[in-house]
Amino acid sequence: MKPEALITLLLAEGVVIFFTAYFFWKVLTIPPRPEPDSFSDNDNEPRS
Repeated sequence: MKPEALITLLLAEGVVIFFTAYFFWKVLTIPPRPEPDSFSDNDNEPRS
């Protein structure tokens, strides 16, 4: 394999691994959203 192809392959794989790890870490470290206290708090439509 030519050196240029090997460098391109390694750079492409490095970028993919970096973004995968970054977004995986971001998903794992976001704080949980608060849940509503009851079912009626979760309903946006007025009760009839």
